[in-house]
Amino acid sequence: MIVRMADVADLASLAELQDIEPDMLGAYADWVAAHAQTHLPFVAEVDGHVVGAAWLLVAERVPRNGSLGRRYGDVQSVMVREEYRNQGIGAALMAAILAEARARDLLHVTVHSGRRAVDFYLRNGFSHHRQLLLWEPAAP
Repeated sequence: MIVRMADVADLASLAELQDIEPDMLGAYADWVAAHAQTHLPFVAEVDGHVVGAAWLLVAERVPRNGSLGRRYGDVQSVMVREEYRNQGIGAALMAAILAEARARDLLHVTVHSGRRAVDFYLRNGFSHHRQLLLWEPAAP
């Protein structure tokens, strides 16, 4: 298995993992290109085929006195093809993302997880945080 930052040649595989319809591939490619500085895709390959992907959003908080660079990360869209799950691929993707976060000196990394994946993130170094709050708009 190889885990690496994705490139343009991986767009179709990234789109497929996100269930993007083929007729939307051009718009998806445009979105990826427009967000290349903030949304970093990583892929896992087995025998030259992309079998998983994960994204690291890099964002900035408002500067404070003495701390102008307050960048943080958010893990998004972690996907491993079903037939490749439970083989360490997700953990390898997370290791690559967290290594990138360290290299970029991010303050912290968050993840918004579904219930099934909470234990996975806990095993990969994440913890519950009492100060994370969520607001959602009321249904119309």
